[in-house]
Formats: sequence, C-alpha cells, structure tokens
Amino acid sequence: MKKRILTGIRPTGNLHLGHLFGAVGNWVNLQNEYDIHIEIADVQALTDNFNNPKKVRDNVTQLVLDLLSVGIDPNKSTLFIQSQIPEIAELTVFYSNLVTVSRLERNPTVKTEIAQKKELFGNNGESITYGFLGYPISQAADITIFNGELIPVGEDQLPLIEQCREIVRKFNSIYGETLKEPTHLLSTTSRVKGLDGNEKMGKSLGNAIFLVDNDETISKKIMAAITDPNKIKKDDKANPNICMVYYYHQLVNKENLKTVCAECKNGTRGCVACKKELITKMNEFLQPIREKRKYYAENPDIVKEILEAGTKKSQQTAKENMKKIKKAMMIDY
Repeated sequence: MKKRILTGIRPTGNLHLGHLFGAVGNWVNLQNEYDIHIEIADVQALTDNFNNPKKVRDNVTQLVLDLLSVGIDPNKSTLFIQSQIPEIAELTVFYSNLVTVSRLERNPTVKTEIAQKKELFGNNGESITYGFLGYPISQAADITIFNGELIPVGEDQLPLIEQCREIVRKFNSIYGETLKEPTHLLSTTSRVKGLDGNEKMGKSLGNAIFLVDNDETISKKIMAAITDPNKIKKDDKANPNICMVYYYHQLVNKENLKTVCAECKNGTRGCVACKKELITKMNEFLQPIREKRKYYAENPDIVKEILEAGTKKSQQTAKENMKKIKKAMMIDY
C-alpha cells in the first residue's frame, strides 16, 4: 500500500509560478509514488473571504483547471472539494475542545498571519474572526479524517503540522489509539520571488506571473521587472544576482544561463534584450500548460466528472473514519 499524502490549496485565485515551483510541481512528482489526495479548500478560503463567496465559488473550477494543466493526473491523484465532506466540519468541532485559544494564538504561523492582518487593517486585530483563528483545527480535521500520513509543507507551515500532531496525541490519550499521527514532508524548493524583488510572489501583491497570463501580459510584466539599479547604460557591467530578470532566467532558461550571466557581468548584454529573451522563454515554458488548460476548459463535463469522482471517493473514506472516531468518543448512537 502506498503511503497517503494529504495536501490542499485554497481557491482564491489562479495559480502562479510561485505555486508551480514551490508546491504544485512537487505534487505532480509525488503522485507517482504516493496515494495523494488534493483538497480544494473552499471552506478554509472563506475564513478571510466570507463576504465574497462568489469569488471562492468561481475560483474552484479555475483552480482545478490550473492543477490539471500542470500535470495533476486524476488517475493518480484524488481531487475533492472540502465543503462536500461534512465530516471535516464535524471533526473540527470535536477537536475544538482539545485546543486552547492561547495555544492557537502562540502558533507561529497564525501569529504571523494575524500580524499581517493587523498591519493591513490597523485595528489591533479586531477583524480577526473565530474561524480564522481556528483554521489550524480545521486543517487537523482535514488531515486526520483521511488518515493523512505525509503532509507536504514549507518551513513556514511546520507549526501547523505540529499543532495537528498535538491534537492527535491528545485525542488518542483520551479516547484510545484511533488517529494516525502525521509527519511533514518538507519541501526542498524555496519560495519564488515576485517580479518586484519581494521574497514572496503573491496573488494580492501585484508581482506574480500567472499560468493563465497570455503573451501580451507576460511581456508587460517582464518589461517592468526590477533589474540591477546600478546598470544605467546598455554597456554598464551589472550584478545578475540582484536582477529579477536573471532570477527568472534561472527558472525557465537554464540552457542559456551561463551566457546570460557572463554577458550581464561583462556589460555586453542590455536589459531590454535580456528581458525580451526571457519573454520568449517564459511563453515557451507556459505554452504546453496553456494548451492543456484550454482542452479542459473546452470540456467542462470532464472536469465535473473528475471532481465528482474524487469527492465521492473522499466522502466514503471520511464516513468510514468518522464511524471509528465516534465509537471511540462513545457518541455512536
């Protein structure tokens, strides 16, 4: 039996290069070795999009199209919609009795995100909802209702997995050995920087290249990318290590990377020419993804069948596990 991986992604917008190189590309490889379940986390997306449900609903299909276009294979991976598994919400309620508010507030990942919200809204955290604070509990329910054994995460998400492990240990200590304690599968890739040099490429930061971007959009974005500020004239020598154009050459133009680097350092390569080469290489890289996405977009019945089959399979797994959980808790009336 293959070990089971549980991972998920929130439908709040299209996938960008950060998703592809940071997580989703890894899932494509993992699906060949593991029993991977990919959750379209629409309920979790509502924790900070509760006032815009249409955005979440519309993005479910868009997200699935993106996942299929980059190589997620429905014959190898199980795609399902979180809100269609009621056992997750039920288990979240059970787990909420096992975690204190102060423990949630100490979670480093949650603390960081709360600080970001405070900075954004400037109201000392009064906009933080119960659902947002408690999403690590919901995440633990996601993982354990499907007997997730390995959870792919970056270093910033490790505290969430540890929170889940704590919940599992406490549940088992009270109700008997019932739940599997998951372990993390740490990503070996680093975050992809934004076009503006920001350490994170983000949907809301305006610094992302999306997989759905067309040739014209790609061209405009790359032409505006940050380069070495000390390179004023075309023949000025530059430092490629602080140039975002060279950074993206490393992702999609590896075959010509040595030449790009050498010419940049020697002052024989102008920024405009460098950007134009990157535009060509980026569009070549994205073209097969666009073509595959177009196929699925033009065949919505296939996408619907994939989601329905994956969700039905996941519903059955969740129901079976909930029976065991309720028996352990003596509420299997």
